[in-house]
Amino acid sequence: MQVDIISPEKLLFSGEATSIKMPGVNGAFQVLENHAPMISTLTAGVVEMELAKNNERKTFDINGGVVEIRSNKVSLLAD
Repeated sequence: MQVDIISPEKLLFSGEATSIKMPGVNGAFQVLENHAPMISTLTAGVVEMELAKNNERKTFDINGGVVEIRSNKVSLLAD
């Protein structure tokens, strides 16, 4: 699935991932390919991704934000 992580200053990441874990307001959650559409607010914490390329892992610290999941695309707007 396509993942875009954007901060007010710049694009932090754009690429393909097989899974992404995020710190939701009601607890952490994971998104895999073909996830149902949703919008959620995020709290401060760590976003963890497993990239489609070589099963590499990538992490980002965020102070909160919003995520939209739709049609195998994850758009995360981070503080």
